[in-house]
Amino acid sequence: MNAQTKTPPTESQNRDMHSKFDEATRSAGESLQEYGNHYVASPAKDVFGLLRDYAKDRPDVAAVWCFGLGVIVGWKLRR
Repeated sequence: MNAQTKTPPTESQNRDMHSKFDEATRSAGESLQEYGNHYVASPAKDVFGLLRDYAKDRPDVAAVWCFGLGVIVGWKLRR
């Protein structure tokens, strides 16, 4: 019902409202899917990129970390 006239909406007003609602839900769905794809796929790429940049800047520290992680993983696999 219209708030101003207290009459039910006409058929054309119903169609307009439904088409606007459908367009809004379609647009929101597409946006959410784009955001979901970005934030699911990109963090792994971002982390590996950051690690690669860190290893280029500080190769000695990165080598020590790799050695330490290798020792810990080897120790856990041996048990």
